[in-house]
Amino acid sequence: MEAITGLVGSILPFILIIGVAYFLMVRPQQKRAKEAQNMLNSLQKGDSVVTIGGLHGVIDEVNNEGKTVVLDCEGIYLTFERRAIARIVTKVDSTQTTTPEELGTNTPDSTDEEVL
Repeated sequence: MEAITGLVGSILPFILIIGVAYFLMVRPQQKRAKEAQNMLNSLQKGDSVVTIGGLHGVIDEVNNEGKTVVLDCEGIYLTFERRAIARIVTKVDSTQTTTPEELGTNTPDSTDEEVL
């Protein structure tokens, strides 16, 4: 009986260390990986992004089958793998609509006629 108690007493600290290491290191890494995957899955045309190499561009095309994106970098179109996107700078709002009141009218507010 004492041998079993001694064995459990010597193995228990190792089990506790492994458990603490799991919750302090592995779980946060899994959470960050899941957030990064969700970010990559939410990429859409018009999003302004930065690649892992520091290149800034706007997404012109998303290919889900090939897992690639085409970036418009001031008129130069470059193809990257989706996982090369480091972060989204600005997200395009797919439900964004412009009302006629926001656009205004096509008539001038004042005239440039001179009074004689």
